[in-house]
Amino acid sequence: MDAAPHLAATPCTCAMLRRTTRRVTRIYDRALRPVGLRLTQYSVLAHVARGQGLNITDLAGRLATDRSTLTRNLRPLERSGWIRIARGADPRQRAITLTGAGRAKYEQALPLWEAAERDFRRALGSDDVAALRGLLDRAYLRGSEA
Repeated sequence: MDAAPHLAATPCTCAMLRRTTRRVTRIYDRALRPVGLRLTQYSVLAHVARGQGLNITDLAGRLATDRSTLTRNLRPLERSGWIRIARGADPRQRAITLTGAGRAKYEQALPLWEAAERDFRRALGSDDVAALRGLLDRAYLRGSEA
């Protein structure tokens, strides 16, 4: 990870999480830059690649985002020809699939993402990463109860 001066803790846990998320996202964005993707775009392509035929509601749920934000994030991917949005089995739903170009873009980006993930895990340490992931999962699940 990038060297950074120690930042004073804030009493707001959410602010600390957002600050950290922005910094880590920049690391992944930098890794994906050679293929012209940002982490948010890669994430969509990866989810669609693993779950072909997802509809917008399902994909929004998997990404833990709302449908309107997801729809905004899908537009540039569709304009680039990487995804196709078509009427689903239920005419009220829209199915999202990768195009051939989208599959190629995903496969081109995957090793870059894997390298960024490896570097992050190495920088933080595997035990700390496992602990962090456990805490984040618990926070996410408990946050849904609030």
